Amino acid sequence: MKEHMDNILKAAYSLAASDIHITAGKPPMIRRMGEMAPLEKYPALTPEHTKNLIYSILSEHQIKDFEDNLELDCSYHIPNLCRFRVNVMRQRDNVDAVLRIIPSKVPQSSEIGLSDAILNFTKLPRGLVLVTGPTGSGKSTTLATLIDMINATRKDHIITVEDPIEFIYEPKSCVVRQREVGSDTHSFANSLKHVLRQDPDIILVGEMRDLETISLAITAAETGHLVFATLHTQDAAQTIDRIIDVFPSHQQQQIRVQLANTLEGVVSQQLLPRADGRGRVAVREVMMVTPAISNLIREGKTHQIYSAIDTGSKFGMISMDSALLELVKQRAITAEVAISKSSNPEFLRTRIGSAGISPAAGTRPSASAPGTSPMGRRI
Repeated sequence: MKEHMDNILKAAYSLAASDIHITAGKPPMIRRMGEMAPLEKYPALTPEHTKNLIYSILSEHQIKDFEDNLELDCSYHIPNLCRFRVNVMRQRDNVDAVLRIIPSKVPQSSEIGLSDAILNFTKLPRGLVLVTGPTGSGKSTTLATLIDMINATRKDHIITVEDPIEFIYEPKSCVVRQREVGSDTHSFANSLKHVLRQDPDIILVGEMRDLETISLAITAAETGHLVFATLHTQDAAQTIDRIIDVFPSHQQQQIRVQLANTLEGVVSQQLLPRADGRGRVAVREVMMVTPAISNLIREGKTHQIYSAIDTGSKFGMISMDSALLELVKQRAITAEVAISKSSNPEFLRTRIGSAGISPAAGTRPSASAPGTSPMGRRI
């Protein structure tokens, strides 16, 4: 049965899928170019078949953990191919799973289009850097590239806390320790309580999920460490508001001050279909925390951050709408896609028109072309 499951995963990988869904009543389903489709030549799976397929790639401990908690996050590795992030769940009393393909190699910054401003975060001695975006927007890939650059260019101690571990970092000039929630530590918060006694220089927090984790991550940045983390927010201003709103009202002013002093930057990203149909391309808003933005955070004027980003291009800042416009000008994405992903579609439509591009130019290409970018799988 394990061999059958491996064959399904290998077939999905060969088609440049980003995710594989194992669910009763349907054949194995894959997400490719953002759209769901059945894996050809596979029949619909019975409830018993799905359970056996999924259990075949789990250890006895993982099976027990799932049956006790009815939820399981873990990873799976096919040698010489890639790793998979695995989520096992119950639905209508059946055992289902979703597996995300994680490339075996950490991509280079040029492959995923990281700007110099983003790359400069790897040179910081301390502070908090956040990479945000919806699920499947490539946050883990961006962070992995930054951590791998640090691994190659600095002589430091890196500790990552992930759920589960995705990219594996090969030994370079840093000592890298990767801890997985559930097997190496009980939670993000539990790990961060002890991390400062483990002599870290750089800390990667896979996800800031709750008040305790957020508070500990800010404290780690305050005490002289470089902390990278993710949040499921759409833009820089919303990210700051989300962090502050997690705390009780009587603590919020204190957190604004701490955040103003520790936050170095926010990268908010989306993955969009390429105009030529070959994979996906990341579009990123970049906010650098200048003294002016630090004051806006401290004074609770986060709504003014949008204007500060628009006028901060000399610092490497770019708003999401400006980043979308640039990709349209480069013919990397269609105007139609850009407008659909803008937070201010009418404003972007006007800017596209002013650039001499028809706002209706282009249609979404067919999903039949295989993806070629490392980001193409992260949908």
